[in-house]
Amino acid sequence: QVQLVESGGGLVQAGGSLRLSCAASGTLFSDNAMGWYRQAPGRQRELVAQITNGGTTDYADSVKGRFTISRDNVKNTVYLQMNSLKPEDSAVYYCHLKYGWSEKPKYWGQGTQVTVSS
Repeated sequence: QVQLVESGGGLVQAGGSLRLSCAASGTLFSDNAMGWYRQAPGRQRELVAQITNGGTTDYADSVKGRFTISRDNVKNTVYLQMNSLKPEDSAVYYCHLKYGWSEKPKYWGQGTQVTVSS
């Protein structure tokens, strides 16, 4: 089993920045990807960004150039640096871990709220 613990959400004004962290504990297989989904009220959960342990990344078009994902493989921790935040970025952000780039997430974090005020 794997547990994912997120931190770093909060309230920020438009144009501001936040950094999310997600630490994985338990037994992880070596070939994995970690990242973030988000879900706003009344909307489907959507992929924000993900990164493999080899450093391959993928971003939603809506966050390219503003968000940066990174990870520390020793600490099994993934980070999401969010800059130039917009009100439409407001959502609950969920950390995930998957085995296989095209597979569905196998594990989820509890979620952390990000609210961007205009």
